[in-house]
Amino acid sequence: MNKLCLLGLLVSLASQTALAAAPAEPLKNKDAFISDLLKQMTVEEKIGQLRLISIGPEMPRELIRKEIAAGRIGGTFNSITRDENRPMQDAAINNSRLKIPMFFAYDVIHGHRTIFPISLGLASSWDMDAIARVGRTSAIEAASDGIDMTFAPMVDIARDPRWGRTSEGFGEDTYLVSRISRVMVESFQGQSPANADSIMAAVKHFALYGAVEGGRDYNTVDMSPAKMYNDYLPPYRAAIDAGAGGVMVALNSINGVPATSNTWLMNDLLRKEWGFKGVTVSDHGAIGELVRHGVAKDGREAAKLAIKAGIDLSMNDSLYGEDLPTLLKSGEVSQADLDNAVREILGAKYDMGLFKDPYVRIGQAKDDPADVYADSRLHRDTARDVARRSLVLLENRNQTLPLKKAGTIALVGPLADAPIDMMGSWAAAGRPKHSVTVRKGLETALGDKAKLVYAKGSNITADKAIVDYLNFLNFDAPEIIDDPRPAAVLIDEAVKAAQQSDVVVAVVGESRGMSHESSSRTSLEIPAAQRELIKALKATGKPLVLVLMNGRPLALAWEREQADAILETWFSGTEGGNAIADVLLGDYNPSGKLAITFPRSVGQIPMYYNHLRIGRPFTPGKPGNYTSQYFEEPNGPLYPFGYGLSYSDFSLSKLSLSAKTLKQGQNLDASVVVKNTGKRDGETVVQLYIQDVAASMSRPVKELKNFQKVMLKAGEERTLHFSIKADDLKFWNNQLQFAAEPGEFNVQIGLDSEAVQQQSFELL
Repeated sequence: MNKLCLLGLLVSLASQTALAAAPAEPLKNKDAFISDLLKQMTVEEKIGQLRLISIGPEMPRELIRKEIAAGRIGGTFNSITRDENRPMQDAAINNSRLKIPMFFAYDVIHGHRTIFPISLGLASSWDMDAIARVGRTSAIEAASDGIDMTFAPMVDIARDPRWGRTSEGFGEDTYLVSRISRVMVESFQGQSPANADSIMAAVKHFALYGAVEGGRDYNTVDMSPAKMYNDYLPPYRAAIDAGAGGVMVALNSINGVPATSNTWLMNDLLRKEWGFKGVTVSDHGAIGELVRHGVAKDGREAAKLAIKAGIDLSMNDSLYGEDLPTLLKSGEVSQADLDNAVREILGAKYDMGLFKDPYVRIGQAKDDPADVYADSRLHRDTARDVARRSLVLLENRNQTLPLKKAGTIALVGPLADAPIDMMGSWAAAGRPKHSVTVRKGLETALGDKAKLVYAKGSNITADKAIVDYLNFLNFDAPEIIDDPRPAAVLIDEAVKAAQQSDVVVAVVGESRGMSHESSSRTSLEIPAAQRELIKALKATGKPLVLVLMNGRPLALAWEREQADAILETWFSGTEGGNAIADVLLGDYNPSGKLAITFPRSVGQIPMYYNHLRIGRPFTPGKPGNYTSQYFEEPNGPLYPFGYGLSYSDFSLSKLSLSAKTLKQGQNLDASVVVKNTGKRDGETVVQLYIQDVAASMSRPVKELKNFQKVMLKAGEERTLHFSIKADDLKFWNNQLQFAAEPGEFNVQIGLDSEAVQQQSFELL
């Protein structure tokens, strides 16, 4: 009896709901097992494995099960409970000829049922342990619902905040995003993606999606190879090196060639140069979009281009299923092209443990949770802790914060009591009913110690066209429901609340749909309706605290002049309201630092801290004529990368280097003493940047190369050491050689990217 028949016999003996136990023998050697299985498969069954079908109106569930039984579907996405997935797995294991298991995927980006801060907020924690807990908790929750793979982490470098998907990524910096990329993959996949409490990571969007022209979603990307290799590709490479089992392919073109048909990207770079052995997944409908890109004349040619470029799984497929049979018969697609794709899909299923146990995450029906939406299934303590770490204190004049738990506090703003918006974009299986809003968080924290007066104050926006667009994006029900009262009535109600209070907290910013896929903006300002509210609140003369909710940097120059304190909270998730209350009331000392630069206005974009050096730089304090600057407003960012205040103060001693020279193979130690000079215990992030003084090509003004987040008691000081080696100084030159060039380097250490001190050394 051959290996495949033995596997099929044993699986068929299992009941539909029992845990299928395959024999150990076929799984001893992955390559041999898959090769043997490939030999048994018909062309139709092989093509079926390439089809990743969306659960939804495109294909009803009954039809999906029939297609699975016929061997014409390899996996699905968007089903989020075990009782949804079990019948589909049953169709594969009990009814299909070869009993090849299905896999089930979902976009688990920043939580599954427990929703954590959006990715941009997670990055602003600069806390790798906290981020690892998010990934691990998300994997445990998703796996317990029968999910095998997540389309995450999203590691596109974002330097144009007009792009709506800025909220979905980890910011502008290559080093920080690469660190987080590795942590997220390792925490999703755990000890092994085959384990019952782990899911496979499919890093996205490969590649360069965050650099779309004009910040306009789905647009083109035109970029030099050196910039790709130095700035945009490393986070994807970090995910691959961390063992990511999958790669989701970007929707954009790269220098005129769409990623979905880009042989250089998918084969030469990903597989040959980086050694990736996992599965590649097209984005939703992207293969068909090759026709609209103008590189394929029809769907048949699009399917040919995609599979020959190395696209294994066709998400929401129609073209692979329709056109590959004739392409194979004509010889335009070879059997090897098809087999290579099938081999990688089967390999991913093998690595997910599905051949050993197709029900490893689905389990038995008797063990299904009685209520999949039960609050008891959430991880609220972790969510609250991580959310607090992600908040960034931008302003705090006259120690307005923390608020006293006494007197009367006015809470106003369209986002003060917005459970849907708390979750942010890509909130997976999260439910608004589980969200703690700012209003609820403050009410709970204050109890009977202080009076909280609430008024909405304004709608998100007065622009009906924007409201209609954002509600159209939501498939289930409108997310933005306006208060029908006139704007003047809403503002008057808020002003009356402010007048009877000691301090005003205004929760303003964007609805979650404004920072989402297909939500690019031409303006970074808070909508005019909310600005009118802020203006009216300022006129009361009461201390004004702005609590921001948003998924991108906003242009806040005017708001900074109105507010006494500003707290950036992003979209902070299920426990966001409690976390925000903890910081506002001083029960937690904020420690977040910006993972992305805040420009003064949209006209400064792109603005990022590690831009290339130029021949005529603007120098603050010197005449600006004939230098690179804008003359209408101050130059430089409103809030720089790495910036964030605390209720404590921190000081740094003079930077010390262990040597003035560095040889290949040696380390140089940079040390500094950080001291908490405030009256409260607190955390800060000490950041190390390096500048290559003179190189074979223009290099950035500085680049983040390390950081340490440290907790210090009031008055405590600690010596921090950073090791610098030649590898930290390497870059890709214009010949795409990765090397460190001898010469002078500046080491900069500070508490943000601008407030730094500097010492120099020479690489020999």
